[in-house]
Amino acid sequence: MSIWGLIASASLVVQLVMLTLLAASVFSWIVIFQRIRVIKQAKKIRSEFEDQFWSGMDLSQLYRKLTQEGRKVEGMETIFTAGIKEFTRLRQNQNVDPDAVMDGVQRAMRVALYREEEKLDQHLPFLATVGSTSPYVGLFGTVWGIMHSFIGLAEVQQATLASVAPGIAEALIATAIGLAAAIPAVVAYNRFSTAAESLSSSYDNFAEEFASILHRKVHVKEGGAA
Repeated sequence: MSIWGLIASASLVVQLVMLTLLAASVFSWIVIFQRIRVIKQAKKIRSEFEDQFWSGMDLSQLYRKLTQEGRKVEGMETIFTAGIKEFTRLRQNQNVDPDAVMDGVQRAMRVALYREEEKLDQHLPFLATVGSTSPYVGLFGTVWGIMHSFIGLAEVQQATLASVAPGIAEALIATAIGLAAAIPAVVAYNRFSTAAESLSSSYDNFAEEFASILHRKVHVKEGGAA
């Protein structure tokens, strides 16, 4: 009546269900640890970048610092570099209307923002799928195992609790594994979704604030030239 003994004596269908749920659980934990690292890194980059950006450092100097050779630009830095790069490129043409410059800058930052949001949401649908389907898959294994147990019981002349209990116990293990796979996946999905939404909101707010700064900058230059 040990756990391993019950699993070994379960029917092939129930064993396949258990194996599927175990694989889903393992992959869920891999995704969970990977998402923890990504979210933590994104928050760290956001904090460090905001400290530099609002410190009063020259935007060109900050851009050169972020894009120096061998350094990977990530998170909020990507939105900033996309905006300032497009701004610099369009401003090189003196005939470009200031509003057209700002339209180009905002488009570039929106593209960068969407890419960063995709990185934050990566693999979250898998966690949602595991969390929502694992209990039902485990329940299927339990129903199949109990059905198989009662079919075997029908062939016995005298039914006792000792003859029924092992079959029911091995069937219920499938439900237990399904819940063990689903609960961490649901908790992780909710937590990571909240963190990703918070980061996306801060990215969007920064893009708006940065666009306002560049808007003032381009119109001040235009007014000075006039």
